[in-house]
Amino acid sequence: MEKLDIVLTLVFSLVMLIFMAFPAMKVTDGLEDTFGIDTKWHNFIMFSLIILFSLSIGIFLKFA
Repeated sequence: MEKLDIVLTLVFSLVMLIFMAFPAMKVTDGLEDTFGIDTKWHNFIMFSLIILFSLSIGIFLKFA
């Protein structure tokens, strides 16, 4: 059953990738205003947050 749990979490996360883009952009813009990060780091942080947010929502949907 462990493999099925991982697959279900990834499926839920894949769907949430598009919906988590806007919150990740807002958080990254806030970080840019606060800390003045470079454009290279801006894109890396934004994509990392999109993946992190979607995985966290996928895990939440799996166990809720």
